[in-house]
Amino acid sequence: MHILVTGGAGFIGSQVVEEMVRAGHQVRVIDALIAGVHPESRAPSFAGDVEFIHADIRDERSLNRALTGIDLVCHQAAMVGRGKEILDAPNYMGCNDLGTAVLVAAMTKAGLGRLILGSSVVIYGDSRYDCPAHGQVRPGSRLAADLRRGRFEPRCPRCGADVVASAVTEDDPVDPPRNIYAVSKLAQELIVGAWVRETNASAVALRYHNVYGPAMPYQSPYSGVASAFRTWVARGEAPRVFEDGKPLRDFVHVRDVARANVAALDRAEAGFRAFNVASGEPRSIAELAAALARAGGGPAPLITGEFRVGDVRHIFASPARLMSELRWRPEVGFEAGVREFAAAPMRGDPGAQRVRAGTRNT
Repeated sequence: MHILVTGGAGFIGSQVVEEMVRAGHQVRVIDALIAGVHPESRAPSFAGDVEFIHADIRDERSLNRALTGIDLVCHQAAMVGRGKEILDAPNYMGCNDLGTAVLVAAMTKAGLGRLILGSSVVIYGDSRYDCPAHGQVRPGSRLAADLRRGRFEPRCPRCGADVVASAVTEDDPVDPPRNIYAVSKLAQELIVGAWVRETNASAVALRYHNVYGPAMPYQSPYSGVASAFRTWVARGEAPRVFEDGKPLRDFVHVRDVARANVAALDRAEAGFRAFNVASGEPRSIAELAAALARAGGGPAPLITGEFRVGDVRHIFASPARLMSELRWRPEVGFEAGVREFAAAPMRGDPGAQRVRAGTRNT
């Protein structure tokens, strides 16, 4: 199969390219090499015969050239993370939503009807919550006043009791987005869903959880908590953990995410189908920080009590649909994955204080 990977020079995209080449597919990459993600401003070295086009997918002429002879598009190009919130809104909407709209329009003109979309768990908002008295409830955004008092757990909106988080599934309703990044990722799915309905195309949305692994961007505001913790460990500093360290996330290794994209190639049915890409084993953010600190031989994490208004308390989901329908299984365990992550170089790392597993930086 001849596959176009948008954003194929990025953290996840480059791993997707590697796995698809390994699976025997012919791959072409289009990537704008945005400076905030690619400080070196050059494409990575791909294994195998990978064609690279340095262009923005919003450039229709370049995109049309990239789509020539293609059987399927794997759309990974996007700005990720929360960034600078509303100040980054034009960039998020331009890169993520306008870019997706231009892509599906060009695919339609080219007669292409198969797409894999790199989506995100952020569209769910919080996890499911259950109240002992009222069953499943939706607590809504936490109040800043509660957060300042150290009251981090959501409460039942009906009785105020503590609620218990559980894994969301693809059939759960999405949450009204709480930040600009979430808005842009939900809009991507809506754009692709409309394209599918109008053209009878086939689309798979892979809702990535907290992806980590080698070659994450160094010090990037868009890379999430794993990158932030890893950067502190590389400096020999204690990772700073917000709230009480107990928010639950699902940390899934980038190679498992790439393998999910390869698995999605097998689904060619018309229509839109979403899949959670997760390890199925939620961990607290304090657990991740502690595991990285141990692997890097640095100081233990510092629980700061700091918070960001708009952050969800817990979010994790079940990958059961991906496992049953596309026969995917996560292969990289948490402890092994974190040890590798702690020792591996980061993208854009100046190299002054590289961490080595089992040693302390001074």
